[in-house]
Amino acid sequence: MAYGLSFSWRRAIGASAAKGRLSRAIGVPLTQSGRDRKLGRAVSSWIGAAFVIAILFLLSR
Repeated sequence: MAYGLSFSWRRAIGASAAKGRLSRAIGVPLTQSGRDRKLGRAVSSWIGAAFVIAILFLLSR
């Protein structure tokens, strides 16, 4: 194969685009790494929210 040229039958038949549209429509990534990233963001935001709530609770005493 020439440098920079490749062929993907999935992109050629539109499977990649359909998978991306489905993923955006349902709001859940269809790849393992995408699900891991989404879960990591959710957990970190929960920890941040819990930290803020704890500080507000301590300050209100």
